[in-house]
Amino acid sequence: MDKKDYYDVLGVERNVSEGELKKTFRRLAMKYHPDRNPGDKEAEEKFKEAKEAYEVLGDPGKRQAYDQFGHAGVQGGVGGGATDFGDIFGDIFGDIFGGGRGGGQRVYRGADLQYGLQFSLEEAVFGAESTIEIPKQTTCEKCDGSGAAPNSTIETCETCGGVGQVRMQQGFFSIQQTCPKCRGKGKIIRVPCDACNGSGRTKQNKKLSIKVPAGVDTGDRIRLSGEGEAGPNNGPPGDLYVEINVRPHELFTRDDNDLLCQVPISFSMAALGGEIEVPTLNGKVKLKIPSETQSGRLFRLRGKGVKPVRGGTTGDMLCTTVVETPINLTKKQKELIQDFSTELEKGGDRHSPKSHSWTDNVRGFFDNLKFWDE
Repeated sequence: MDKKDYYDVLGVERNVSEGELKKTFRRLAMKYHPDRNPGDKEAEEKFKEAKEAYEVLGDPGKRQAYDQFGHAGVQGGVGGGATDFGDIFGDIFGDIFGGGRGGGQRVYRGADLQYGLQFSLEEAVFGAESTIEIPKQTTCEKCDGSGAAPNSTIETCETCGGVGQVRMQQGFFSIQQTCPKCRGKGKIIRVPCDACNGSGRTKQNKKLSIKVPAGVDTGDRIRLSGEGEAGPNNGPPGDLYVEINVRPHELFTRDDNDLLCQVPISFSMAALGGEIEVPTLNGKVKLKIPSETQSGRLFRLRGKGVKPVRGGTTGDMLCTTVVETPINLTKKQKELIQDFSTELEKGGDRHSPKSHSWTDNVRGFFDNLKFWDE
């Protein structure tokens, strides 16, 4: 099968300049790189074709031979020449993974930071604003991140020519290593900035105002773009992630968008019914307790819960009754309760159906045990 024309593979004219050729290949390599297209065989094949085409057209000697004789002029020469992909792939991988080049120097994205922030339940439900102070690496103001003292010059590294890497030839193998003189920076600072010791960054505390939207909950994170640490060599800053932690509340427990609350009621109210005021985050409301209410009964107050942070239906307030047993009784009170208990017993299981049902089940359980023992 005839090979594709290398100019067609890259989509350029035959009189394309070296700079435009490099730019075009870089764009195609970024588009079809396997790391950006995992498992895509078609993209992988296009990446290989573009690489092979540039390996020929990017070398002046091979390009001249190809223009004169076509593929026959470079037969066996692809892959064995000295075309330098270092700068190109350095830029590609930088764009893919966060690094890059600027003036010959390698720049890297700054580190992300995380900050834990506590709020009360009310603040989390209705939203709040807080001011925090975080220590982080910032771009040195004195040298503007260059690392060099003011009015001093930054020289291109003679060893690597500003690339930051050197190529070692060992027989048929070519090994690329970080430049030992500039340590990969591509530049030599003769007079380092005394404020940052040549690093281009200084440690500072920065105050930030955090606006917390209504409805957040423990574990939610707020991302502040560009508020992380400054990147080395004037690289882009990282991000700051503020993690929300809601303090326990003395009355309410949150369950997703619902609020749970235990409501103690007296023995007499549970038996006879009545009305009681219960708290909500929006104020007090009256809850009607019907007669013969048992401990653990659930009452739902619709719309008295939490409105979701991303919108939607507001949750409910779920009130669970807890019948409270009276304590510190006087002698008279104990006698009255005893008389009351005696009156209840005259009615049999009519007044305590659950208790009598439970007693019958227990009796049946032990009768079955006796049967098996025999």
